Amino acid sequence: MKRHVLLRQRFLLLRRLSQAGILALFIGSGALSGYLGGVWLLKGNLSASLVADSVPLNDPFVLAQSLAAGHLPQLSAVIGAAIVIAFYLLVGGRSFCAWVCPLNVVTDSALWLRRRAGIKGGHAPAKSLRLWLLGAVLLFSAISGSLLWELINPVSLLQRELIFGTGLGLVLVAAIFVYDLTIAQRGWCGHICPMGAAYGLLGQGALLRIRADQRAACDDCMDCFKVCPEPQLLKPVLKGEGTSIIRSGACSNCGRCIDVCEQQVFRFGHRFEIRSQKS
Repeated sequence: MKRHVLLRQRFLLLRRLSQAGILALFIGSGALSGYLGGVWLLKGNLSASLVADSVPLNDPFVLAQSLAAGHLPQLSAVIGAAIVIAFYLLVGGRSFCAWVCPLNVVTDSALWLRRRAGIKGGHAPAKSLRLWLLGAVLLFSAISGSLLWELINPVSLLQRELIFGTGLGLVLVAAIFVYDLTIAQRGWCGHICPMGAAYGLLGQGALLRIRADQRAACDDCMDCFKVCPEPQLLKPVLKGEGTSIIRSGACSNCGRCIDVCEQQVFRFGHRFEIRSQKS
């Protein structure tokens, strides 16, 4: 018997609450500051922010671009990036993509509509493209002496649109939606986004991991493959003779495989758990 629909959607719902909650904090902190003695709970944006007017948080990818461009960052930016790096070394770098990034809602919506409309085929570039683009962003930052990517970064543009509503950045966001809908399934997040590639590299050594500890119970229903943003990561842990831990930094720890698996093959754990596994 299938589990209740809420159990099959629980991590998806938690992710949407996380994304909406973070956006709400950015939007509403100014209004709340009057009740908090003038202190903002969260000020800034996803590139650089300040928690409770005292704790800096800075995107490591932005800091890397700044260093490549030859800019000497302020100490607060270095501390803010170090805090973010430490956090994502615990929970997984690409957890940012699934749990924080507002563009994730756009690309997930494109995938849902693509499947509802029965759109097949298309052409997705190699997954290595996002790593090449990551290198290109840093190279052009070094050549230009500026953070060129941040002028067109769709994540930053979408957040600004949601907060300020100018409408200009929605053109690029709409183009990504159409691209994912008509040309490449999960094209932007899975193959192109250099920001996701940067967090993926950070996530290579992350502590929190998806584990397939009950893989012997897998009945090959393929439900996990249908919902996973990086389905190429599943086969080695489900059918391989080696580890049952998804160690790749490409995994976004979205939890959808846990949601949909009726056999409860998957769970969250950490990378150093030692268990006797049989395929």
